[in-house]
Amino acid sequence: MSYCLNPHCLQPENPDDVKFCITCGTKLLLKERYRAIQPIGQGGFGRTFLAVDEDKPSKPPCVIKQFYPQAQGTNTVQKAIELFNQEAVQLDELGEHPQIPSLLAYCTQDDRQYLVQEFINGQNLAHELLNKGTFNENQIKELLHDLLSVLQFCHSKQVIHRDIKPENIIRRNSDNKLVIVDFGAAKSTAGQALNRTGTSIGSPEYVAPEQMRGRAIFASDIYSLGVTCINLLTGRSPFESYDTHHAAWVWRQFLKTLVSNELGVVIDKMVQTIPSSRYQTTEEVLKDLQSLNPQTPVVIPPTIINQPVKQNIPTSQNPGQSDQINKELQAVKTQFTGGKQQPQNPKSPTSNSNVTNNNNDVIDQELEEMRAKFSES
Repeated sequence: MSYCLNPHCLQPENPDDVKFCITCGTKLLLKERYRAIQPIGQGGFGRTFLAVDEDKPSKPPCVIKQFYPQAQGTNTVQKAIELFNQEAVQLDELGEHPQIPSLLAYCTQDDRQYLVQEFINGQNLAHELLNKGTFNENQIKELLHDLLSVLQFCHSKQVIHRDIKPENIIRRNSDNKLVIVDFGAAKSTAGQALNRTGTSIGSPEYVAPEQMRGRAIFASDIYSLGVTCINLLTGRSPFESYDTHHAAWVWRQFLKTLVSNELGVVIDKMVQTIPSSRYQTTEEVLKDLQSLNPQTPVVIPPTIINQPVKQNIPTSQNPGQSDQINKELQAVKTQFTGGKQQPQNPKSPTSNSNVTNNNNDVIDQELEEMRAKFSES
C-alpha cells in the first residue's frame, strides 16, 4: 500500500504500484524513492510514517517525518520550524553512533518539509514495561551502562537531548541494544552559554527543574534518565513517586523487586533537584556504577592476618553437636573442592596437583579454626 502524504487528502490509501495519489493527485514518492506505507504517529508539529526505500533492491524500511504544525500563533510555528530543522542537523551529526537513528534525507516537497531517518525495529521501553512488567536491578544496571555511553557521545558533540523518557528509548530486535530516538527537542550548546534561558521543552514527568525554566544543561539529561529508571522500577508515573510536601523522592516505597542501597544511592544522585548536587557528567555516573560489586555467595572468611593457629583444639561437651559440626564443615569443604578427593600416593605428581593440595591445606586450616570456634561456644 502507498499512503498519501497530503494531510488534506480524503482517501490517502493507494495501491503500492502507483506514483500519484488516485484521490488528490499528490506525488506519492518522496525524493522519487521513499514511499510512505502507513502513519505511525502524529503530534502537534507533524506526522510520522512507516516507509520503504524503493531505490534499493531490498526496499528496507525507514521513517518519514513530515512537518505539519497544528499549533496556532506565529511565534509557536516559527519555533516548531526551528526545532524541525534542528532535528535534521542533530541527526546528521549524531547518526554516526550505532544507537542513534541515521538521517537518510532532508527535503522540501509540495511546500512541506520532511526528514527521512533509519527505522529502528523494536519496542520502546514504555511498551516493554506494559507488556513484561517492572525492571529488576540487573536490567537497570544494563540500561544505565548502555544509555550513558550514548548520552556521553551526544554531550561530547555539545547536544542535550532534553526528552529522555521510556517512549524515546527503543530496544532494537536485531541485537537487543537500546536506541535513543526523537531528537526533535534536542538542543545544541555550541557557542551558547549553558545557563542562557531558552524554551521549556520535554515531557513534564521526566524534565529536570532547571529545564522547566528553559535552562537545560547536560545534567538535565542525567536527571531524565534517572527518572526513567524510577518509572521502570516502580511501574508508576514519576509524579506519584515524588512527595511534593517534603520535596523528596519516595520511589523506594513502590518497588516491585528489591534494589540494593548502592544502586539506590546512584539513582538518587541522578535525580537531585538542585543541579549542583546532581551528577554533572555521564562519566561520573559510569564511574560509580562500575564501583558497584555484584552480589556474591557467602564464602568462608579468610584467615585473620597474624593470628596464630590454635594447636590444642578443645572438644565439645556434646558429642552429637560435635558430629553435626563436623558434618556441616565437611559439606562446606566439599563445595570448595568439588567433592574430588586427591589420591593418597600419586605416582606422577604435577604442578596442578600441588596447587590443589596447597589449596586443600588452606581450607583444612580454616575449617579447623571454625571447628574450634564452634566447639568453644
